[in-house]
Amino acid sequence: MRSILLPVVTALALGSASLAMAAGATTTDGTITSIDKKAHSVTLSDGSTYSMPKTVKLKAFKVGEKVAVTWEQKGKVNEATALVAVKG
Repeated sequence: MRSILLPVVTALALGSASLAMAAGATTTDGTITSIDKKAHSVTLSDGSTYSMPKTVKLKAFKVGEKVAVTWEQKGKVNEATALVAVKG
């Protein structure tokens, strides 16, 4: 019994930890309607604005481009962790 219980408990613990880490991040698809290079942010067609990390090179994107934004809500700010172009 003990030999079965340990792997089950370990699997549940690892699964719970990965769910907790992923719970905060959201990915949203949309079309860029505005790029604010001074504020380092992007606004999508749904009206949502995302603050981009300095690692995202906004010069690589243009208004009208379809993208996927991975982000988290930090207070009243949508802080992006990634911005990638979406084909289609």
